[in-house]
Amino acid sequence: QVQVVESGGGLVQPGGSLRLSCAASLSINIMGWYRQAPGKPRELVADITSGGSTSYADSVKGRFIIFRDNAKNTIYLQMNSLNTDDTAVYYCNARDAWERPYGGAWGQGTQVTVSS
Repeated sequence: QVQVVESGGGLVQPGGSLRLSCAASLSINIMGWYRQAPGKPRELVADITSGGSTSYADSVKGRFIIFRDNAKNTIYLQMNSLNTDDTAVYYCNARDAWERPYGGAWGQGTQVTVSS
């Protein structure tokens, strides 16, 4: 089964930027980023297909960009204009087209903390 590993989390001040990376062990159609803040359910942030089609949560549109390097089986999340509401554990997900969101394989998560 596919395995994914996230990296790039850390502490950043409000208004700052951060880039997350997720490497998959094999090529898979849909990869994406989800996040979970303390006491809240996990939610979709953005995802991308192997063909480059993207989806974003309304809360991050215009601030975050997801992109993909298919040759490396890797996706990235460029996060700009970060605010405290973006603080969460960010998880990478990889799934086939017939699987629903929240299905497939999950990474261990990487902590993003936005604080001054």
